[in-house]
Amino acid sequence: MTARQILVTSALPYANGAIHLGHLVEYIQTDIWVRFQKMRGHECWYVCADDTHGTPIMLRAEKEGIAPEALIARVHGEHSRDFAGFHVAFDHYGSTNSEENRFYAEDIYLKLKTAGLIEVRSIEQHYDPVKQMFLPDRFIKGECPKCGAKDQYGDSCESCGAAYAPTELKNPYSAVSGATPELRSSDHYFFKLSDPRCQDFLRRWTREPGRLQTEAANKMQEWLGTEGEQKLSDWDISRDAPYFGFEIPGAPGKYFYVWHDAPIGYMGSFKSLCAQRGLDFDAYWQKDSRAELYHFIGKDILYFHSLFWPAELEHAGYRTPTSVFAHGFLTVDGAKMSKSRGTFITAESYLQQGLNPEWLRYYFAAKLNGTLEDLDLNLDDFVARVNSDLIGKYVNIASRAAGFIAKRFNGRLFHASHNHLRDTFDRDLPLREAAEEIAGHYEARDYGRALRRVMALADLVNQFVDKHQPWQMAKNVEHEETLHYVCTALINAFRLLTLYLKPVLPHLAKRAEEFLNIAPLSWADAGYVLPADHPINPYEHLMGRIDPKQIEALVAANRESLAPVSEPSPQRHAQHQQNTEDKMQEQTHISIDDFAKIDLRVARIANAEHVDGADKLLRLTLDLGSLGTRQVFAGIKSAYDPATLVGRLTVMVANLAPRKMKFGLSEGMVLAASDDGGDVPGLFILSPDSGAAPGMKVK
Repeated sequence: MTARQILVTSALPYANGAIHLGHLVEYIQTDIWVRFQKMRGHECWYVCADDTHGTPIMLRAEKEGIAPEALIARVHGEHSRDFAGFHVAFDHYGSTNSEENRFYAEDIYLKLKTAGLIEVRSIEQHYDPVKQMFLPDRFIKGECPKCGAKDQYGDSCESCGAAYAPTELKNPYSAVSGATPELRSSDHYFFKLSDPRCQDFLRRWTREPGRLQTEAANKMQEWLGTEGEQKLSDWDISRDAPYFGFEIPGAPGKYFYVWHDAPIGYMGSFKSLCAQRGLDFDAYWQKDSRAELYHFIGKDILYFHSLFWPAELEHAGYRTPTSVFAHGFLTVDGAKMSKSRGTFITAESYLQQGLNPEWLRYYFAAKLNGTLEDLDLNLDDFVARVNSDLIGKYVNIASRAAGFIAKRFNGRLFHASHNHLRDTFDRDLPLREAAEEIAGHYEARDYGRALRRVMALADLVNQFVDKHQPWQMAKNVEHEETLHYVCTALINAFRLLTLYLKPVLPHLAKRAEEFLNIAPLSWADAGYVLPADHPINPYEHLMGRIDPKQIEALVAANRESLAPVSEPSPQRHAQHQQNTEDKMQEQTHISIDDFAKIDLRVARIANAEHVDGADKLLRLTLDLGSLGTRQVFAGIKSAYDPATLVGRLTVMVANLAPRKMKFGLSEGMVLAASDDGGDVPGLFILSPDSGAAPGMKVK
């Protein structure tokens, strides 16, 4: 097998918060794949970095009274600790606030500018006269222009669901200083993603086999449209001072927006690794590179990694990703992670409660299948599956055989010739023949299928144990020879199962290798069995069971650790909470006639896209069948990647009076559920059962 050159990245975690179990889905998935590639003998490098720039970082550092550099250094240490705690083994974990990243951010920008793909435009934004800074929509609050609810964000109301422009808010104020914002104009720098050169390239690139998962590729074609259409919007890649980031060359007071320099952090981090290891950067990033480049990301940033990023790379003269692998979100017990329920669990709290990180690695792997499907951490199933698979099926194989080997046979395996032992083992326990099948599942990131195959083999081994009952053999000296062979076969089977599980359970595999007295396992080691008379070391318990009380304590600890979220205006926040409670108390029954006034219709989301200048809005085109199409602006950007919405059925209010907004006319409202009780922010659009058709009346 020819060795491959592979560079792998995960999305960069933002340096303004802790790593939680939802994040770990991606990093564990990536780490397993990288470890597998290294076991196969390939040259595989895994790099990542903290995403460190932006207004939130600047404001948090200011609030803490420290420099942004001090804040990101501290968070870098916390993130590195948490990743190491779950055995995520980066070859380099850097920071986007590095000179290597500055170099490539400027280099790509200047090359795009030379290619005529950078354009300067004047845009109007809210400005905080006290902080002397332009405000993104999420930093503007005020009273909803429709229902009057206080402390609503600048583009949608969390109380009544209305969408609007920040200029429509009543009594707006800066969420940073509390001052009344002013409207001012400023020049911004845009990457011309709408340029025909970009769109033509992306139509080709996204169709190339292997670039994207099938469902992701289909979504990108919907976003791109047909030949000749220009559906993509240009991307604003600049922000005004004050801003923590890199200043744009030749543009004093203008800074690269985080979405420009963050993915370039893949390049900056790898450049740092190249300096440390003496690697050739160009061999991996030049246009004609034969190396493979893979990005593992969440489906919420698929649009960016499949359109904006490859277009930038292509037109700046660099190679594009071999493949972009997207995964779904994590739910816990079937619901979004919740602080009030104690299921918003940080990596640090999991480890502090004494839970084995490889329990979670195994459970996540058992549910991952290489698609964009969401993954659910069912806590009861978590306990049952780990205890059944890892302890009941796998670890017990070693513990059942090791004692007899140590006490009866001086710690040495069966003395028959190696060829005879191998042939007899293959006849009784045909585990070696599954090596390439399992490898294929790992390669395809279908870890669930790989682990199901491994556990089926473990079942076969345990059936072998039950058939021969070594504990009964040990009672009769006439069965000594057979007992020695049976226990040797079990040790060899345990070794092979360990090899197959090693990408998922690296720490346990290391301890197993020490017990087996062997060198670190590679995938090629599936081709042989341990030699005759091989000595093994005394067995020590490799892994304990999960006690359900540990899970109860974990949930309780995360529920108890809740702290009030700091608000720029506590009085306004308290008043908003009181208004919400008062409104709930005032709710009264309505008549059937009142309900009949609302025209609810099933709608198919024919298109969904970002709205330039809006932090929370998505522009939806809704197909109502015979009633035609409607344009609706929905404040669901924080909860949904537009690409994942296209084709879905939802429910809309079809007879709501149209509202003229800054971005266009909104002709209705989609229905969504939200948690007003203080859980993790989120919205969940409503979907009818399959069989419902666009235009059907909901009643």
